[in-house]
Amino acid sequence: MIRNISKVLSALLIYPTVEIQNAADEMRAIVEAEPRLSAALREALTTLIGDIAESDIYDAQERYVLLFDRTRSLSLYLFEHVHGESRDRGQAMVDLQELYERNGLHLSAKELPDFIPLFLEFLAVQPEDEASSLLAQPVHIFAALAERLAKRHSPYEAVFRALVALSASAPKRDEVSALLQEPDADATDLAALDAAWEDQPVSFGAGGDSSGCKDELITRIRAGRRPAPGVAGAHPQRPAEPQA
Repeated sequence: MIRNISKVLSALLIYPTVEIQNAADEMRAIVEAEPRLSAALREALTTLIGDIAESDIYDAQERYVLLFDRTRSLSLYLFEHVHGESRDRGQAMVDLQELYERNGLHLSAKELPDFIPLFLEFLAVQPEDEASSLLAQPVHIFAALAERLAKRHSPYEAVFRALVALSASAPKRDEVSALLQEPDADATDLAALDAAWEDQPVSFGAGGDSSGCKDELITRIRAGRRPAPGVAGAHPQRPAEPQA
């Protein structure tokens, strides 16, 4: 089921903790039993799990911060890659949060709905087909993140390769290419990082218009306000950490 693998991928993308390290064996077992992932992908994910589990926790946390908190092009917030700092981002956040709440996932005030680990937790409580379909909407973002992490020889690449593999459709090459044309500063290059954070919102397509990609995701979000089959009336609790 997508439920278990979504929870594992979500856990691998949150700030490393001792609890995550201690769950390594459980996560490995889920990954190794996932038939939709290739043997190479399962091996890459188990390598990442082992890397996090066996690292000094402070080293693992520092690496995470350098990758995902200090590097805009590796942001774990979906709408950063679609809207940047545009006004559309706020409405997209509202729409996504309403989709969560209609399906029983209620956020605290400090949680942003487009945080990828949170999005994956939501998918974990959706019907299989619906989860795979929703996963397909930002699949080009996952593909671009995988490419950027591959350039850095980061084991975190495996998480995004897995998300692409689990998606209902493959990423469109032009959308991935457009993302990869955006600045991708190294986390140790402070001047380049400052410049990257000052850039304009990401745009897509030949005309530089991001509305096509953006609207596809928002359309799916708004359509999701209608109760999905098998979910209507359900109020699943949001787990603190993924479990089998």
